[in-house]
Amino acid sequence: MMSDTTQTSTQAPLQPQHGPQEPASRTASRTTPQSSPQHPRLLPLPTRIRRAMSGSWAMLVATLILLATVIIGLIPAFNSQALKQDIVLGAVPAGTDGHVWGTDALGRDVLMLTIAGARTAIAGPVVIAVGAMAIGLVFGLLAAYTGGWVDWLISRVVELMLSLPTLLLAIVLAGLIGGGYWVNVLVFMLLYAPYEIRLVRSAALSHLHDPFLDAARLLELSPVRILARHVFPVIRPVVGAAMFLDMSNALVSLSSLSFLGLGISPQAADWGRQLSDARDQLFNNPMTAIAPGIAIIVVSVAMNIVGDWITARADRGER
Repeated sequence: MMSDTTQTSTQAPLQPQHGPQEPASRTASRTTPQSSPQHPRLLPLPTRIRRAMSGSWAMLVATLILLATVIIGLIPAFNSQALKQDIVLGAVPAGTDGHVWGTDALGRDVLMLTIAGARTAIAGPVVIAVGAMAIGLVFGLLAAYTGGWVDWLISRVVELMLSLPTLLLAIVLAGLIGGGYWVNVLVFMLLYAPYEIRLVRSAALSHLHDPFLDAARLLELSPVRILARHVFPVIRPVVGAAMFLDMSNALVSLSSLSFLGLGISPQAADWGRQLSDARDQLFNNPMTAIAPGIAIIVVSVAMNIVGDWITARADRGER
């Protein structure tokens, strides 16, 4: 018994393995082949469309659509030609000789009327976006840089304005004030400004304590010069993206008021007014409603794509 115990205790311990043991994940990666990226042509069609819409092709198409809309809106010949009425002819369906998309109840050519509607579709939203952003830059930068009771007062007024329903308030004001198309533009400019004030203030506060601004304060530069020469260039991509998104929202909002018969003249070429007049002509000529509806959707989506592209480029630049 003593000899067995001595032999057991004097047995050599197990020798350790030479070198560090390789992780199991690395070993598995050697045995499991890595999946190679799939060729774009082999991807499903919805995935290919989504990738194309998020790339430069979508930006190019959207820019061309907006440029064509602006150029068409600046040609006065389309407006005079589109408003020619033919009461005897009345509403005729698409494909009629001389009228590719047919005519409306007043005998006006739908194609020409839709093209002429590009003027109000671009002019109003651009003025609203530029005016609202100008107000937002002034009060947003002032609130962010000054702070204190000025920031508190501006923020409380902005919160009060944001608590109100924008479109409903615009309908009430347009009905009370009356006026025309440009009165609606002014109303929406004032109602969109609080969103821009909050956006500019937030963007400026995120850069207010950067080293280059501290250096500008040490040089005793004036607040106006600091905000204009140093803060604004930093937040400029955010401002550009917000303006295009405002243009898209303004186009839909102005078309909604025109559809309700507020602001725009019944004889004017406007996409929202076309949709309103087309309610009685859906069976005679469906293009009276389809054409302006598609125009509103295409131009609005194009503005959103340009705004999203600017935002993506700005985020990529910050990284």
